[in-house]
Amino acid sequence: MRPIRVAPILGGDMDETDYIIVGSGSAGCVLADRLSASGKYRVTVLEAGGTDRRFYVQLPLGYGKLFYDPAVNWMYQTEPDPGLNGNRDHWPRGKILGGSSSINAMVYIRGHRQDYEDWGRDNPGWGWEDCLQAYKAMEDTEAGADDYRGKGGPLFVSANTSGLHPLVNTYLAACNEAGLATTPDFNGASQEGAGIYQMTIKSARRNSAARAFLRPAMKRANLRVETRALVTRVLIEAGRAVGVEYRQGGVTKVLRAKGEVILAGGSINSPQLLQLSGIGPGADLQGLGIPVLQDNGNVGQNLSDHQGVNYTWSMTVPTYNDELRPWWGKLRAGMQYFLGGNGPLAKSINHAGGFFRTRPGLDRPNMQLYFQAFSTLIPRNGERPLLTPDPWSGLSIGLSNCRPTSKGNIRLKTANPEDHPIITPNAYSTDHDVQEMLEAVKFLRQIAAQPAMARLVKEELRPGPGVVTDAALIDDFRSRSGTVYHPSCTCRMGPDAASSVVDARLRVHGVAGLRVVDASAFPSIIAGNTNAPAMLMGWKGAEVILADAR
Repeated sequence: MRPIRVAPILGGDMDETDYIIVGSGSAGCVLADRLSASGKYRVTVLEAGGTDRRFYVQLPLGYGKLFYDPAVNWMYQTEPDPGLNGNRDHWPRGKILGGSSSINAMVYIRGHRQDYEDWGRDNPGWGWEDCLQAYKAMEDTEAGADDYRGKGGPLFVSANTSGLHPLVNTYLAACNEAGLATTPDFNGASQEGAGIYQMTIKSARRNSAARAFLRPAMKRANLRVETRALVTRVLIEAGRAVGVEYRQGGVTKVLRAKGEVILAGGSINSPQLLQLSGIGPGADLQGLGIPVLQDNGNVGQNLSDHQGVNYTWSMTVPTYNDELRPWWGKLRAGMQYFLGGNGPLAKSINHAGGFFRTRPGLDRPNMQLYFQAFSTLIPRNGERPLLTPDPWSGLSIGLSNCRPTSKGNIRLKTANPEDHPIITPNAYSTDHDVQEMLEAVKFLRQIAAQPAMARLVKEELRPGPGVVTDAALIDDFRSRSGTVYHPSCTCRMGPDAASSVVDARLRVHGVAGLRVVDASAFPSIIAGNTNAPAMLMGWKGAEVILADAR
């Protein structure tokens, strides 16, 4: 074992704390808030990235600038994926206070109630009614409280009903004509249908988990947040996690926990850190010279992610391309934002969307839609060109699969904590996933062919009218699909180590004092954007941690 240089954390008594939270992402911020709220426990958050006090983080449409920014982004690359015609995929993940909630597109979706019933089947406390009560307590829903939504919680959720692009109404009308009804609230009584996306935006600024939960909690004396602190391994003595080793400012430090160590690094970092700590597939760890403390082949396995693809049209009417492409349009948008807190910069580009079933007989929607009065077919080096769109009036409708059956994995490349792990998505590796995406892209064209939209369409640009056969459609979506940034399940929850990594109380099987509380612990992937359920993990995770501490 290599020697370590140990430095105390700002005072002799601060080399020990009650709870260590590794990561300040969507779940970690909620954990920090709830575990420190009583003042009874000292809580320390270790974040590998830096501050979220950055202009493009706070600007809602600024996330295009964060897409390839290594200052706030882990900038992961997958292995070449046969299911994506051999392409590597870019996986941006937040390396910043707030984690991916500080760089995402801010769409707030809980998921279908049956998803949670599936969770609760083998995991007591995680069924729909349990999770619904937690969501209602967590939320401050702009539209107001009802049987499904909460009011007065720490997380403001915008109803997003003003300042929408006029083509949103065209899209909703076309969906209705295609047989997809309008739903008033994807997080309410029914998820199915087309409608407006709610957003984690407050007062024209991104309402990340850091802003909603961590920043208010940082005013408490018993909460400490360390940035630029890369945790390199969990320290385990006699089968119990007792602390962590981390690197900060070129110095290796040790922080011990009187209570527990809680991993909240997300679906890539948490399984990576477990493996670096000797918890994972034994043969793989031995091959890298890592002593095996708990042989569990499920660590890093069961990787689930939503795959998405956009269809794009040129239009006979103006879109956001016409507003944001020219310099004068950028100036006007900037003035709208800074003087009035409105305009395109004050929103995500995904104004609307929906959920639908690709065929009769399914018990719930299996596809998600994303509507954008916008197109970015022309790439721009170093960014996702949301602020420099195509030089024509473009419109895109995207979709992603809700419950893919394809599973990938996260494995260590080396024993060096600073090296990115190997990410193997295995996208479209099952016939099920290929067939339902084929059915789904055909429905996109049905929407565009409806009178409400067809009268405004000039031509289909991607994939283009020449792509019509099933084989051509499949080849197209394999070539152009990619992650919609929802990796999960790599430390999944379950009753035993034979099939999972953590139990229903999020405790790592076989290791005392160690939990994983983030999207990696999802038992199965949720239908929809994963930021809301990741915050739910933090909320409910804190509940069980505090209950077990009594």
